[in-house]
Amino acid sequence: MQETVQKIKERLQQALFDEATLAVWKKDERKAVQQAIAGYEKKLLRQSMERQRLFDLLAYERTCCAEGLRIIAGVDEAGRGPLAGPVVIGAAVLPEQAWFWEGLNDSKQVSAVKRGKLYEKICAEAAAYSTVLVSAEEIDAINIYQAAKVGMERAVLSLAIAPQAVLADAMPLSLPGIKTISLIRGDALSASIAAASILAKVTRDRLMEEYDALYPEYGFADHKGYGTKQHLEALRKYG
Repeated sequence: MQETVQKIKERLQQALFDEATLAVWKKDERKAVQQAIAGYEKKLLRQSMERQRLFDLLAYERTCCAEGLRIIAGVDEAGRGPLAGPVVIGAAVLPEQAWFWEGLNDSKQVSAVKRGKLYEKICAEAAAYSTVLVSAEEIDAINIYQAAKVGMERAVLSLAIAPQAVLADAMPLSLPGIKTISLIRGDALSASIAAASILAKVTRDRLMEEYDALYPEYGFADHKGYGTKQHLEALRKYG
């Protein structure tokens, strides 16, 4: 008896078949069956491409491991560009299974919803993570570059596990006894830095939303402190 289209779709979805069965289905003349198979094969291709992307994103981590440095932290900041709010730094030591964290990427390449989900995953499953805030007052005192640098060093040193190597997003760090590698656009090159960028971005965005509840006239929930037209107009109006 010929299987129903619905049954074939269910088996494709659950991968409950072997190569011989798939070969039989490919000879099925029903259009709906061929469409289901095409959808299944596209899904496999997307998964394969994502696995390769994640594998590439761990290239620097693999290099460190080959040198015997297996505890690797990524560190990144959010908030160097805005006119208001702190600089927030995230640091993360990823577990080996992070290779399978679908969607892990530079925070700027991930939607707010996906960032939130990845943030929760990092907090729940990272071998260690930390977030550090550098206040506007300290930024004014030492300048934004130094604030980001000092914050990154603090975030690394506050990790529950001491790293043997640190991958930093475009920042040379002073961490005696720890190998540090500064990568331009590191959040797009390293999974560890990408995870850190998500920690920093989500933490800062949520903080700015809290500020918005206190000072709604400035619209912090919308622009997160960046110098948008809305923000500049609010500064001119309210100071």
